[in-house]
Amino acid sequence: MSDQTQSTSERKYQVVTIGAGPAALAAAVYTTREDLSTLLIEKGVIGGLAAITDLVDNYPGFSKGVGGLELAEELRKQAERFGAEFELAQVDKITDEGEYKRITTTSGDILANAVLIATGSDYKKAEVAGEKEYYGRGVHYCATCDGAFYRDKKLAVIGSGNSAAQEAIFLTRFASHIDVLIRGDKWKASDVLIAKINELEKAGKITTKLNTVTEEIIGTDGKVSAIRTKDKTTDKVTTTDLDAVFVFVGLMPNTGFLESSKVELDEQGFVKTNKDLETAVPGVFCAGDVRSGATMQIASAVGEGATAALKIREFVEKD
Repeated sequence: MSDQTQSTSERKYQVVTIGAGPAALAAAVYTTREDLSTLLIEKGVIGGLAAITDLVDNYPGFSKGVGGLELAEELRKQAERFGAEFELAQVDKITDEGEYKRITTTSGDILANAVLIATGSDYKKAEVAGEKEYYGRGVHYCATCDGAFYRDKKLAVIGSGNSAAQEAIFLTRFASHIDVLIRGDKWKASDVLIAKINELEKAGKITTKLNTVTEEIIGTDGKVSAIRTKDKTTDKVTTTDLDAVFVFVGLMPNTGFLESSKVELDEQGFVKTNKDLETAVPGVFCAGDVRSGATMQIASAVGEGATAALKIREFVEKD
């Protein structure tokens, strides 16, 4: 359990993890097994983006794949079994005070001997007209969360990477047809996913439109009703009627709360670490998708979480 100071706003833990995705949950299993008091602070969903992924098909040990929510739930239960605590709050700042790091949150200040930044990434926006206005009313970033609302409807998916391919494939469970809009001249997804996309194209479920720029998401009566695109090769502008647009154009790191800290970020805003996953601030570590150089895979995030936990134990015991 945590140490309590006279002020309930200044609780003390040996380890505080910011975020509760796969990297954080794996780290918590290790730190709690080492009898280090551990708190995980999460502002969204325990399990991170993994929890809202329909099927994780490349996580070792599951020959038929595993549901993202199921995997996240099992990781949470395992961490809790060893004594990890969870708190729903937003972290606003980390301050290095020597022996302790002060974590300023919406539920009060918390002190920790060591901190693990594992805030992961969030979905990038397409930055097109109408996207912001119709968010939640036909513009979505999670097929697992919102796809079922569009049974027998016509949809568009914007993106060309693995996420766009995976989500487009998932959406075929519900949609009557999906147009995949790709700005470039080819898919950037894995060969396995492209092969599945090709199968669905032959079945008439998906149409891939290359060299296609999305210019505007159009709404009627407060919800998405059409999309305007331009063919880069001919400059032809087309307006297509549809019911929703799902955007999968990449990820951006959740590091806004580090702006006033001494934690170093790379040009894209990801956290820089050394080989021990320690940041420029002693005692502040980083693992998972928010780390500069991360592979954006659940299996590697879990591995990084375990590695960070072992390095955190060394740091705490050294002090």
